[in-house]
Amino acid sequence: MNHPPIDARRDAVPIRLFKSDFLEFFTHISPVTIIVLWLPIAVALVVYAVTNVRGPDFPAFIPLGFLVGLFLWTLAEYTLHRFLFHHKPTSPRQERILFLFHGIHHAQPQVKTRLVMPLPVSIPAFVVFLAMFYSIFSVLLRSPQWVAPLMSGFLIGYLAYDLTHYAAHHFPMRSGYAKYIKRYHMQHHYKDTDTRFGVSSPVWDWVFRTQGAK
Repeated sequence: MNHPPIDARRDAVPIRLFKSDFLEFFTHISPVTIIVLWLPIAVALVVYAVTNVRGPDFPAFIPLGFLVGLFLWTLAEYTLHRFLFHHKPTSPRQERILFLFHGIHHAQPQVKTRLVMPLPVSIPAFVVFLAMFYSIFSVLLRSPQWVAPLMSGFLIGYLAYDLTHYAAHHFPMRSGYAKYIKRYHMQHHYKDTDTRFGVSSPVWDWVFRTQGAK
């Protein structure tokens, strides 16, 4: 579904999602919040790997694991945006849930407090991905030293995604890659919402041919 051009008046008053003031409070978040929460955790994971983890490939696994985490985030970003956030609902319940997750952003794309992932979503997601990486690298591959740097890179990738998304909607970004990625994301909103699922990078759109027509 395509959307009309930006209308600031449409975003002047955020759509209320819950009757409860308590629940409604958690649907709004500042980008400062995610920096304050997730950046120290990402740094702490690297520090933990440097000071507490040893292995036959120490210390090479730390920067390599970090880069692998960054790479995996780009795939997660694309996959979540395309297949979860833009899932086609098959029932009113699904439609309601998807609107809470992402539809609200397309309905009011310029609301500043709904441009980064709220904590009730990002914290459980962090736990799920950490458990997944632990299961794969520590249990299956018996290489637990990779988990901390990989998760650190994954978190930095997530921060880059959320902050790029915020900037694309609220900063001029008039030159270079910043200008390109802003225009790319605006085309997702106002030209074709079924293409251009990459926000911080278009690489997986190129791989899966969802970059849309020029």
